[in-house]
Amino acid sequence: MIGWLEGHLGHTWQEGNRCGLLLICAGVGYEVQISKALWAVHRLSPGAATLSFWIHHLHREDGSVLFGFSHQQERNLFRLLIGVSGVGPQVAMALMGSMAVPVLVEAIQQGNLNLLCSAQGVGKRTAERLSLELRQKLDSYVISPNQETSLAALETNLRPELEQMLTSLGYGPLEIHEALKAVNPLLSADDAQNSDAWLRESLRWLGQTA
Repeated sequence: MIGWLEGHLGHTWQEGNRCGLLLICAGVGYEVQISKALWAVHRLSPGAATLSFWIHHLHREDGSVLFGFSHQQERNLFRLLIGVSGVGPQVAMALMGSMAVPVLVEAIQQGNLNLLCSAQGVGKRTAERLSLELRQKLDSYVISPNQETSLAALETNLRPELEQMLTSLGYGPLEIHEALKAVNPLLSADDAQNSDAWLRESLRWLGQTA
C-alpha cells in the first residue's frame, strides 16, 4: 500500500475531467491523479522540480489508481468522502477540486446543499447524505482562516509566482488582483503559505466569475 511519494515530474496529463501527472521516484514512474487546480500548478513546474504527495491507493479489479494530495489532511478528508454511499473517488475529487477544504467542511456541517451540488456529479440526495453522515465527523477538520498571515505570505513570497502562473493561463492583471483579494479570507494559516492553495482557489473564483 502506497501512502506517500516524493520524486520529480515526468509529465502531466488530462483525460476528460481527470487530471494527473507522472511522478518519477528512484527510476520508477507512478501515475497519480490529482485535482484540476493542482494539475494547473504542476503542469507549469520544471521537470527537475521535486514534488511530494500524500497518496490514497485504490485497488480495483482492473488495476490500481493513485490519488495524490498536497496535505495529509486533504487525503483524510477524501477518505471520509468516499465512505459515504453514492460518493465515488471521482465525485470526491470533484468536491475537493471545486472549493477549499475549510469551505467544503463548512458546507457539509451547515448542510449547504446548493454549494455541495455545485460540484460535478453531486445531486441533492448525495449532498444530503454527505451532510447527514459527516457533519459530526468533521469537527477536527475545521481550520480558522488567518487573513493577516495569508496576506503577509502572499506579499512576501508568493505573489510574483502566482501572477506569473495566472498570466500564463490567460488572465489579466485586474482579474488576478481581484481573485487574490477574494481568495484571501478563504485560506487557513497553513494554506496561506502554500502557492498551490492560492492558485487552486484563485482558479475556482475566476471560473465562477467568468
